[in-house]
Amino acid sequence: MAIVDFEIQKRYSFANGASFGTVGSYERIDAVAHYAVDPTSLANQEIVDLVSTKRGADGLVHYEGDVTVLRPVDPNRSRRAALVEVPNRGYRTAGSLFNRAPRLVGPTAEIDPGDGFLFRHGWTMAWCGWQWDVPRSDGRMGLTAPLVVDDLGEEVDAEVQLRLQIHERMMFVDLTDHHVGLLGGHQPLPTGDLNDSSARLLRRDGIWGEPEEMPRSSWSFARDDGSGQPVPDSDHVWLSTGFEPGRIYDLVYRTPHCPVVGVGLLAVRDLGAFLRSEKVSNPCSGELDHLIATGQSQCGRFLRTSLHLGLNLDEDGNAVYDGLLVHIAGGRRGEFNHRVGQPSVQPTPSFGHRPPFADDPQLDPHSGSTEGLLDRQRELGHVPKVFFTNTSSEYWRGDASLAHTSMLDGSDIEPPATTRHYLFSSTQHSPGMLPLMSHSIFGSQGANYFNTVDYTPLMRAAITNLLAWIADDVEPPPNAVPRSSDGSAVSRKAVVESLEAIEGLARPTPSGLLTIRPLDLGPGEPEGIGRYPAQPVGAAYPCLVSAVDESGNEVAGIRLPEVAVPVATNTGWNPRHPTTGGVGQILEYVGSTLPLSRDRETRTAAGDPRPSIAERYMDEDDYRFRLRQHAEQLLADRYLLAEDIATCESIALQRYRAFVELK
Repeated sequence: MAIVDFEIQKRYSFANGASFGTVGSYERIDAVAHYAVDPTSLANQEIVDLVSTKRGADGLVHYEGDVTVLRPVDPNRSRRAALVEVPNRGYRTAGSLFNRAPRLVGPTAEIDPGDGFLFRHGWTMAWCGWQWDVPRSDGRMGLTAPLVVDDLGEEVDAEVQLRLQIHERMMFVDLTDHHVGLLGGHQPLPTGDLNDSSARLLRRDGIWGEPEEMPRSSWSFARDDGSGQPVPDSDHVWLSTGFEPGRIYDLVYRTPHCPVVGVGLLAVRDLGAFLRSEKVSNPCSGELDHLIATGQSQCGRFLRTSLHLGLNLDEDGNAVYDGLLVHIAGGRRGEFNHRVGQPSVQPTPSFGHRPPFADDPQLDPHSGSTEGLLDRQRELGHVPKVFFTNTSSEYWRGDASLAHTSMLDGSDIEPPATTRHYLFSSTQHSPGMLPLMSHSIFGSQGANYFNTVDYTPLMRAAITNLLAWIADDVEPPPNAVPRSSDGSAVSRKAVVESLEAIEGLARPTPSGLLTIRPLDLGPGEPEGIGRYPAQPVGAAYPCLVSAVDESGNEVAGIRLPEVAVPVATNTGWNPRHPTTGGVGQILEYVGSTLPLSRDRETRTAAGDPRPSIAERYMDEDDYRFRLRQHAEQLLADRYLLAEDIATCESIALQRYRAFVELK
């Protein structure tokens, strides 16, 4: 039955009635979707613990979550296509990627239209709350999940593992993930017993370092009361010697709070089915022919998990999404369908780092099993067309190349005809920006400036090409990834060594690079986390990244004008700053930018082997001319839209002017 009630909370004019090109104005609808799903349905059988929760008198499992819809007031002017975004930790982020709206730095109920790209092109947009641990508010969308119960209807407890790596010394931390800093604040998983003698706190250096178990007397479930003394608290852990920056801590304990995490996967599926329906309560009834789901980072991994579980059919066996735009997920999945699953966590190692990585089946040399990401969806039918877009950071993280290479030897594997894989060359996880900075909103600090390359124009071309493939059967541009066959795919060690001569560029150490290794998770709880920390049972899977040119910029993938016509070396990695501990370890998700010297004199004084800006370009006009040439080639190859040639030029010129003025 899926959505049984669509409870509209607010319905009003979007962006104060602004008109977007020939499409006109939009309206905004904020609602709460009430779901009712059949735990015995074939469509739901992959959801862990769905059969182990309370049911209504109708025999169905009930829950509810937030929904936002933006639709053209005049549907006759629309593109008859909807983009459904999986909110990242409750935040609506699609505007910053597609509409070039300001990036969110905290919860806000407002949706900034940016330059209105999606609205000018007639897209309907929708967002669906799916994450059980998001603190719900006007600015963050979430879902209330049912809890796991035993045969007597009593709530159960289970073992959970929390991994911590902080950036400054702290005496206590709350029992939730910390890697997204101020954007996190998720509901904690409390302990059920403040004096649990079986709970363990482990400490290590590096992700594969040998763990040291901290004496139980040295830590407790507590917080600091402000006087330096611990006060018992089920939502926090306190360490008498303090948590040291850079070191990795694993807390293993039991919690009485066990939500059915996987209903979030069903919510995204069932909102899509609802928007396609002709139900009277559907505000888009009869207005949509094509549906695309998108998610970035955490939510890209969410969509990969959904694909792996074959969830693109509703309970009636109908197809839901025609396409998926899976952004910056690399080869990972995540804790989206586990008992005591923590949807926001993503440290290495974890459940999200297990095969399958590639779309088609391939042999895992360690386990001997053969599996592909799309196997179950192919078995059930209605495989959507998929774009997988990644930045250099996902490759340097160790997992992205596994989506298109052999787990055995790293040789090339051609993706199936229904998918495309694209690397955005020399970019970091999130689009780069000016001014140069080395501190993030997550509390981390890089040894280099963060990467400034802004890849948002490529996202606009990607969503346009994906819809054209679905709606008009226009074949999209070919895959653009590092390949062993043409020499553009190399080891990370080779790239680091090739950059040794560049003064002022901090490089990661070999031990500081993340690796993806086969794991023994052990039996653990029923459908739970298994024994943790996970134990490696073999050598790391191959990891390949793009080779670099004489400027230190990547040669494979889609090269933006500011990468192909450089004023800086731009990477997908950035080591931790020495003051934050873990020296030589890379910070996940951020890259580096090291501007070129202004002229020969400053280059020589700095001992920089890279030709300076003045040695490369006669002046700004010469630089602009070369930018335009490369942008026009990207347009011819359909990796860029005509309207974004000027956008790319503007972005690159901002960097040129900023770096020319550097001392």
